Amino acid sequence: MDLSFLPTLNASLNAVAACLLVVGRQLVRGGRIDAHRRVMIAAFVVSSLFLLLYVLHKASRGFENTSFHAEGAVKAAYLLLLFSHVTLAMTVPPLAIAQIVLAVRGRIATHRRLARWTWPIWMYVSVTGVAIYVALYHLNPPAGAPGSL
Repeated sequence: MDLSFLPTLNASLNAVAACLLVVGRQLVRGGRIDAHRRVMIAAFVVSSLFLLLYVLHKASRGFENTSFHAEGAVKAAYLLLLFSHVTLAMTVPPLAIAQIVLAVRGRIATHRRLARWTWPIWMYVSVTGVAIYVALYHLNPPAGAPGSL
């Protein structure tokens, strides 16, 4: 089965998650708690779907890495972005689940305190996920080309 469409779909899911996070934050700041809840659950569902499809895509390709072929400062910047993205991405599922549990249990003060960390991390991961997709699939020089490895 050809799953080559998944990186584009996954980048789109990350972009949608980022938009939902922005809207969710605006809603809660405007006091629209029920709307905030619905939008943030949608963000969680979209991010969960991303994770499922990302793992499916990686598994279908034997968990091989897609190499970024630039070199020098561009490669260093990409690797720094990738490292920060992957490191923080590992924190998003437990943080998001904790946020949902706190909200459902009515522990709103703790939910708000944790959201000060969760929201920017989740937003960073969503936006950098799109940036990494663009770098790998649209800006990546061919292997062996000038400026590549």
